[in-house]
This record gives sequence, structure tokens and C-alpha cells, in this order.
Amino acid sequence: MAGSLFGEEPPAEAPPPTEGPGLFGDAPVPVPAASATPYRVLARKYRPQTFDDLIGQEAMVRTLRNAFAQRRVAHAFMLTGVRGVGKTTTARLIARALNCTGPDGRGGPTADPCGVCPNCVAILADRHPDVTEMDAASRTGVDDVREIIEATRFRPMQARMKVFVIDEVHMLSRNAFNALLKTLEEPPPHVTFVFATTELRKVPVTVLSRCQRFDLRRIGAGELAALFGRVAKAEGVAIEEAALLAIARAADGSARDGLSLLDQAIAQHEADRPIAAAQVADMLGLADRTVVFDLLEAVLGGRVAEALSITARLHELGADPGLTLSDLLELVHLLTRLRSVPALRDDPSLSELERVRGGALADRLGVPDLVRAWQILLRGLGEVEQAPDRNAAAEMVLIRLCHAADLPPPGELVRRLSSAAPAAVAASPSTPAPAPAPAPSGPVASGGAALARAMPAASPAPTDAPRLSGWRDVVALAAGREPLLHAILLHAAHLVRFAPPVIELRPEPDAPRDLAARLSRLLQDATGRRWTIALSTDEGEPTLAQQRAAAEAARHNAAAEHPLVRAILAAFPGATIGPVHDERADAYGLAPSEGEDDLGAYVPPAAAPDEDDFPDDDVPVEDA
Repeated sequence: MAGSLFGEEPPAEAPPPTEGPGLFGDAPVPVPAASATPYRVLARKYRPQTFDDLIGQEAMVRTLRNAFAQRRVAHAFMLTGVRGVGKTTTARLIARALNCTGPDGRGGPTADPCGVCPNCVAILADRHPDVTEMDAASRTGVDDVREIIEATRFRPMQARMKVFVIDEVHMLSRNAFNALLKTLEEPPPHVTFVFATTELRKVPVTVLSRCQRFDLRRIGAGELAALFGRVAKAEGVAIEEAALLAIARAADGSARDGLSLLDQAIAQHEADRPIAAAQVADMLGLADRTVVFDLLEAVLGGRVAEALSITARLHELGADPGLTLSDLLELVHLLTRLRSVPALRDDPSLSELERVRGGALADRLGVPDLVRAWQILLRGLGEVEQAPDRNAAAEMVLIRLCHAADLPPPGELVRRLSSAAPAAVAASPSTPAPAPAPAPSGPVASGGAALARAMPAASPAPTDAPRLSGWRDVVALAAGREPLLHAILLHAAHLVRFAPPVIELRPEPDAPRDLAARLSRLLQDATGRRWTIALSTDEGEPTLAQQRAAAEAARHNAAAEHPLVRAILAAFPGATIGPVHDERADAYGLAPSEGEDDLGAYVPPAAAPDEDDFPDDDVPVEDA
């Protein structure tokens, strides 16, 4: 029997020949030829036999080798990673390394198991009595774990260590995990646990803390392509390099998935010619790489008819619309990387087509164009997955991308509109200059900051009293203490006069009758002083809510009259102006009065100035 890629395989046990009459007559049962052996798929035939055969896991292999050399092997391991990167294979290698006795039967634990001793042979053949593998996906209950716990009480039958391998351990129930904890923390000296999982986040931290964890990384496309090339050579099959790369990319970091795809590709092999990339693309339902380049150039060039023609041809060949968009996404990502980091063009993992044609295309395209194409394709891929007609949805995405290619990048659009703005002003000399938002007048103009300065929960002492230099500060004070009162002051109170400690107000007819008493009590609790709240029939100022609405309307009108905004509205019919914000405005949407600084409003106690910084302002106080 031919040897495997990584060493000689253990001899397979041929079934004994069967002779004699058949079940329903005297015809003899055919005896199979002695040399006939069942076919083994490549993923099993070329499974790694030693730690050195594990590709892409150098950090884990180095750690395990050092652990065996120093006799510091953990009693429990947690192996995590995507499917097909070698978790179960690593678990079996650990079991062999722990139990190998060497060719002479006298060896000890080693990171280089011999593969010929009885323990190694039995473990390789999955029939060792002291190495137990359990699939937690089908055996999730506490009773299954109790069987393992019970088995740990007995010494090994023929090996040095009992090894329990639990695959997909995250599928165990909570009770099963709890039953395992004590044994996992203090296992017998002859027991080792090896867990494997693709969903590490679902494993309880109490279990993780008792294991030595190894994260098996995805295997790079270049490493996978090299592996598949060695396997194909060992199988006596010629295959194009582009085909190997296509299989490696489709494997998505999984050696097992890639070997299964290679097995399928070899089944299409014709003896007189190598396996071509086009055959692999057809097998995978992928678009040919050259066609993907043609399609991307068509859509980024805005050529709708050419793009739809290529898409129709791919559809006739059986290419999946979703995979076609995925290919475009992958190519856009590659071009963006080549554009951003030109040194990547020397990456040996890239094909000649990607290095030459991809590099040239990346030079012609800007990063904004590529980013926009990425966003449209990414959103379109989700639409294709939800659409009843996937092909029609994919065509709509490509048409959208073609029309987007005619639009200038945002930066160029702003530059064009900026240059058009002076012309728009010159063309309409009668256009009045935009008026700034009116600043509030009267006593409220001396108001300071706003709601953003939060109030303390407890009533401060007089030396820590808030500094109320305007009506807005008073309203903001209420926001942090009495939200209902704050709403009344905001919408139903007109300031007539602000002269601390006297405030004169005109309430709306629907305002509560105890408004003056509630406000007076709030101010006294906050400042430690008595305040007089007088009710008046004078008109007074608009409420803060009315002032905010007027300021917002003024800002909106000013923005609408701006030449640049008018140019944008003319260039994009149907566009509207959203809310216009003034970075100087407070929480009430009003700009601070001229000359007002941050200390001119209420300051929280932690940042309040000392009392000596201000002159004595004691004045006679009227009762409310």
C-alpha cells in the first residue's frame, strides 16, 4: 500500500474472504481480490501524523514541544478554531505523544511519537481502549459526562495515560459542565482531557480556567495551496496553480474542507491534461477570475449593457448570483489593499492575474471609488439573499453600481459646488444676505449655560450654591431637580424681569396656580437664600420653547439662503435641508449672550468658584 504524504500508514486489516453458497442458492459468493482496499478520502489519507505536519500552527506546536521536553504537560487542553484546522488531529497527536513507548517499547512521553509501537498504531486506528472520543453534539447530557467521570476512577488497561477527547464541547448542557468541573480541576494522575470547540464563547469560564488553551488559527491561502499541490503530486495528478489557489480560497482557512474540494476536483481529472482553473471554478459555482475582472471593470466604468451581458453569461453557466457578488467584493477588497499598500503586489500568494491586472486596475481607481463600490456590493449581497429572484436582485445591484460610477466622489462634488456658489450669487444679485439667528433680548440675554450642566442631587450648602446669572440658568436648575416644573417653566412661563433675588413672570393661563411657590422653594433649597417670585400681567419675553423654535427657524432660513446650499439643492432635485445646529447653542437651542463665558452660568458644586471671588450681593428680600 502506498505511504501517505506525511509518513507510512499503518497496514489496513483486510476482511477475510468469504466462500460457500449464497443466501438463496448454490451459487458461490465471489471472493474479493486480496489486493482490493476501500478508497480513503484525501482528508483522511493525508491527515497529519506528527506535530511537524500541522501547517499554520507553529505557536501551538512550539509550546507543546517545550511542554513535553520539560515534562510540564497540562492535564486538560482546550483547542479552539474554525472547522478543519486540526483540532481533533491535534488531540490524537497529544494522546499518542503521552502514550508512545517507542520502537523498543521502553520510551516515555515524547513530542515525536514513533507511529509503530502498539499504542501509536492503536490510536491511529481509533481502537485504543484507553483513548475515548466523545461527540458532545450528540451526547450532551449529564449522564454521558458521568460515564466519563466513572471511567477516570480506573487505571489504563494498556497505555500510560487515559485520554478523553470531547469534540464540540460547547454543546454540553449546563448540568453536564457542572458535573465535570470537580474532576477537571483535580483529575487522577493517569487522566488527561482534551476538548475541542468551534464556539469558545459558549464554554463556561469555569471550564476554561481549568484548561490550557490553544487557538488554532485559520490556515493561509498560500499555505493551503502549497499543501494541496503536494497532495496532488503524491496522487500523480497535475493541476494548475490558479486552480489550487481557487480551492484554497474556497476552503476559507480549513485544510479538511480544501482536501475535500481537491478530492472532488481530482474526480474530474482527465489523464492527458492538468486540472484547469476553469474546471474548479465551474465545480465551485464560481465565476472565472478573468470574468470577475471584466465584470468589475464594466460596472466601475458605468457600462450597463456590458455588465448585464457578462452576468447573463455567468447565469447560463450556472454561477450563483450571490457568489458572483462575493467574488466582486473580494476583488474590490484586493484592489483597495493594492492601492493602499503597493508592496503587496509582490505577495507570492497572489496569482499572476491579480498581480498584473489587479495592480494596473488599482492604479486607475481611487480609494473613494473602491470604498463606494464595497458599500454598494455589501448591501446588495444582503438584498440578493432575501430576494425571491436572486438573479434579478444581483442585476439591480450591478445597475446601481454602474450608475454610481458616473457620480463624482464626495470631495470632488463639494469642490464643484463651492466653485459654483459664487456664480450663483452673481446670477441673483437681488438675493438678500442671510440673516443671523436673532439673539434673545431683555433679561434673558444675560442667561448663561444650559441643561448640559447637570444639577447635584442633594441641596448644597450656601458656599456651594449655583450661580444663577440668567433665566436660562434657573430653568436648567429645575431640569435636574424637578422635571415637571422644568417643563412648565420651559413652555408656560414668560420672563418679565430677572433681578435676583426677585423674578417676575407672566404664566400661561393653563400653568399651575402654585408655580410661584414651587419655584421659590426650589431656588431657596438650591441657593440657601430666599427668592421672591412675582406674577405679572406684562407681556414679557417669549417662553424658552418659543425662543428655541424661532432660533431654529432662523437658522434653517439662513442655511436655505446660503449660496452653497442653494447650489446643492439645484444639483439634487428633491433634496431637503435637515436640522441645522449651532455649535454655540445651549441645550435650549439658544446662543449665549455676547461676552458670556462658561462661568457665567450655573456651575456644579465641584467646580464652583470660591465665595470670595464675588462681591457681597446681600439685598433686602421680599417674601414670596
